[in-house]
Amino acid sequence: MEKTILIVEDEQRLADLHRDYLHQSGYATACLSDGTLVADWVKKNKPILILLDLMLPGKDGLDICKELRSFSSVPIIMVTARVEEIDRLLGLELGADDYICKPFSPREVMARVKAVLRRSSGTVQTGQLIDLDSDRYLATLQGRELDLTAVEFQLLKILYEKPGRIFTRDQLMDSIYTDRRIVCDRTIDSHIKNLRKKISQVAPDIEMIRSVYGVGYKYEVA
Repeated sequence: MEKTILIVEDEQRLADLHRDYLHQSGYATACLSDGTLVADWVKKNKPILILLDLMLPGKDGLDICKELRSFSSVPIIMVTARVEEIDRLLGLELGADDYICKPFSPREVMARVKAVLRRSSGTVQTGQLIDLDSDRYLATLQGRELDLTAVEFQLLKILYEKPGRIFTRDQLMDSIYTDRRIVCDRTIDSHIKNLRKKISQVAPDIEMIRSVYGVGYKYEVA
């Protein structure tokens, strides 16, 4: 099915609401209410995105996300009534692309859907502000060289190559410190602070490394 978005939601009213708004935006939809059916359906039908509720009969949304990521990179937006930080962190650690907390407006859902689909299709516009030379650990911003440490360069590269994606501190630490050394998660905050300072020295009017409260960081140019 072309341009099909899978809605995994056991509350029929919400599933119908998602479906109606997605149809208005030109997307085909399919709905499942049982978590145990999701993986097989995705293997057979290959949706372009999944709206995944966390609280489901049969299988929890976090377990579904983990299972899907074992064989698919389909974009996943988690829809949840759980507002605690640990649930948001778990969802992102397991590979979700975004999350929405209930209650929400249908327009917010559509905005998130379109943003995630833009990112996954590689059409996010970053303005080509930055040029990265991984061999020399050299970063230039608007043609001017940034004097970055190796860790700062790696952080920028990770975030820049996945514009809009939220990275937790643990994900960034695991990517940078591959020797599994024990590092305080606030070390990442310190490196990000220095990276932002060096970017602002070259381009004071541009903000590109954004904090996501209680979760981590993302690259996004307004």
